[in-house]
Formats: sequence, C-alpha cells, structure tokens
Amino acid sequence: MHEQFDLTGRIALVTGGNSGLGRGIATGLAEAGASVVIAARNERRIKAVVDAIRAAGGTADGVFCDVGELEQVNATVAGVVEQHGALDILVPAAGIVTAAAPEQMSDEAWNSVVDTNLSAVFRLCRAAHPHLAASRHGKIITLGSQGARFGVAQAVSYAASKGGIAQLTRSLAVAWARDGIQVNALMPGWFWTRMTAGYRSKAMASEVDRIVARTPAGRFGKPEDIAGAAVFLASDASSFITGQLICVDGGYSAG
Repeated sequence: MHEQFDLTGRIALVTGGNSGLGRGIATGLAEAGASVVIAARNERRIKAVVDAIRAAGGTADGVFCDVGELEQVNATVAGVVEQHGALDILVPAAGIVTAAAPEQMSDEAWNSVVDTNLSAVFRLCRAAHPHLAASRHGKIITLGSQGARFGVAQAVSYAASKGGIAQLTRSLAVAWARDGIQVNALMPGWFWTRMTAGYRSKAMASEVDRIVARTPAGRFGKPEDIAGAAVFLASDASSFITGQLICVDGGYSAG
C-alpha cells in the first residue's frame, strides 16, 4: 500500500508554489519523492521554498513564470519537459483575489482575477496535456475553493473563478480520461495564508471567531494540512478517481 503513494521519479510542476497552499502542496509532493518545479513570479520566495525542500532531502527547482502570459506558460511547461524528460503532475495553484462590492468592481479587477484563477489554469492544462498523456501517471490537481459553493459578497470575481475551476476540472476529467489523465480539484476552506493575512487584525477578530465556530475542526487550516490530499491525488492510489471536488476544509462545508 505504501508504494501506491510513492512519487519517486515523478516530475511535478506547481505554479504559485512559492507561498500559501501552493507551497504546502509542493512541499508535500517533494516529501513523497517527486521532483518538484516551482513556477511563480516572486523569485526570492521561490528560492526560499526550493532551499527548504532541498534542506529536507527533497528535489526541487524554481523558475520565473507569470501565468497571465501565454508565452511564459508554454515556455515553462516545455522547459520542465526539456530539463527533466517528462511531466507527470500539474498543480496550477497560482491565484489572486480582489475585495470589492460587486457594484463597485471594475472590469480590470474582474478580468485580472478571472484570467489568473481560471483562464491561466486552462492554458497550463492545455500546454501540459500532451506530456501528461505521454506519462503513465498523468495527474492534474486544480485548486478550487469553498467560494465555489457559497456566495462571497465582497469577492464575486474570486468566487466566480473558482466556480469555473469546478466545472473546468469535471470537463477536463471527462475529456482526457481516454488519455489516462486524472483531473481532480482540492476545495480548501479557511486557511492561514498570505491571502487571508488581513483576518489576523483586531478588526476581523469577530469574523475569525465566526469561521472557527462554523468549522468542526475548530481552527483555520495550515498550508501543510493540504499536502496529504494532494499527495493522494498525485499518486497511483487515486488512479480510479477523476472529476472529483475534494473538500479540505475541516468540515466547514458539512455544517
């Protein structure tokens, strides 16, 4: 059974893997034996994660990539395959959020979030498809959100983009099952990341209390809490699972 979760020899590309949930996933994949390539825009944070993975005995490299730029997306995927000879696992985890009342949100703000969180994910999957199909272990793990299930009044573009991720995941799973690629989504709840850092202020204390009270686990998640589910979906243990939205939310969505 242990061998089913072993990722030794697998090549994984994680966009947005230099912070937050992306970092938690990248670290978990490396701990399970995968060679991880972290693609992001902040090169200082990329180096910090790569160094930490290597210090722990894992294998990791980093590359600059702005997922909003099609040429960079295609070049990043091609570069991974050229350097490592294959691509087995894709985790398009880069994401942003813009907080604003819907009636006050500009087209620019809307388009930026939807392009980064949804359109860029499609472009990455499209670029990776032939390489994942050539692998005997092709896996795509998208990053959704409980915002795809519940309305988010002050982040409608984010919620809409994550709702799109849910349907993109299901659709790619159906389309690419013939190619031996499993496509699943992780649906995180409330985690402490750079994206939720503002909730640590005194002004947000009551909102944090409300969220914790709603969450059966009684706390916010930590990035490392998502690693186990990611390793499972990246491994042979999930070879008969595709098109699924897997909640990692401490029970928040069960209430």
